Amino acid sequence: EPCKANHFLAEHAKLLIKSYRHLTGQHLVTETSDPAYAAQQLYEAPFFVASHNTESDPILTYGNRTAQTLFEMTWNEFTQTPSRFTAEEPNREERARLLQRVTTDGFIDDYSGVRISSNGQRFQIEQATVWNLLDGAGKRIGQAATFGQWRLL
Repeated sequence: EPCKANHFLAEHAKLLIKSYRHLTGQHLVTETSDPAYAAQQLYEAPFFVASHNTESDPILTYGNRTAQTLFEMTWNEFTQTPSRFTAEEPNREERARLLQRVTTDGFIDDYSGVRISSNGQRFQIEQATVWNLLDGAGKRIGQAATFGQWRLL
């Protein structure tokens, strides 16, 4: 789990922050020259940030504290979960189309939909941005999402 001892997973946070900036032109967190501080800002942010890898059934690779709280999971539970399980079965096809659109276009910033926590709490997310997670060479190594608006259903 991100913490001071592991610099809040600064390397992964850097990929999230840089990919977001590169693709959207926006800042995910306040700019700083200290990677550990930027990673801490991301982990402790009052908005949702999560990512998954590029496996055929992508696994969540990061979830900040807000993401873990919203999905009612520990870090270990979160980062072992296939990302498709963040949506209910009927909504998974729509989610797959959304992710394909992100793969093609680089990012979207207009997504709204229903998600479900590990304990069955449904919630509506609004105005989510989903983007391709890029490594230092520009290769797609996953996708990430952020949103600051949600309501419990």
